[in-house]
Amino acid sequence: MASFPLSRLSCLALLAFSAMAAQAAQPPDDVSVHYRDPAHFTEAKRSFGVNANNADAYLKPLKAYIAQRAARILAPGQRLDVEVTDVDLAGEYEPWRGPNFNNVRIVKDIYPPRIDLDFTLYGADGKPLRSGSRSLRDLAFMARASVVDQDSLRYEKALIDRWLRKGAAGL
Repeated sequence: MASFPLSRLSCLALLAFSAMAAQAAQPPDDVSVHYRDPAHFTEAKRSFGVNANNADAYLKPLKAYIAQRAARILAPGQRLDVEVTDVDLAGEYEPWRGPNFNNVRIVKDIYPPRIDLDFTLYGADGKPLRSGSRSLRDLAFMARASVVDQDSLRYEKALIDRWLRKGAAGL
């Protein structure tokens, strides 16, 4: 008898968690993120042959992250359009290290992450409030790195967070 309420509680918790996960997976309506010609991104040019990256492995999560984080800074009714024009992930492949390192991205201070983007922020009335281009860089990305964070896009996500930290007025 004691296991029934626990089981029922577990089911309710699982349903609530599933609903929250489904809601989190939905892209926000007030932020639009797209890529301009990702085949010509710096990352795509450096990713070939043995070191070929699956672009979706980093572009999809990065797009979702930008949308989710940007949605947090918008006032009600505001809308943000972001067009990413270039991505260069932190680190590089160093082929001179030999064949055992063909698929190993070496992350050093000399290989910082870069994201270039254009944006337009619209007010509740639909009129543009602010627009511009940004070159997101962090030459000290290794000094800010957390040893605990094992996300493969942690350096690029940190660039996005630093850009959005000042809110919509600071874009």
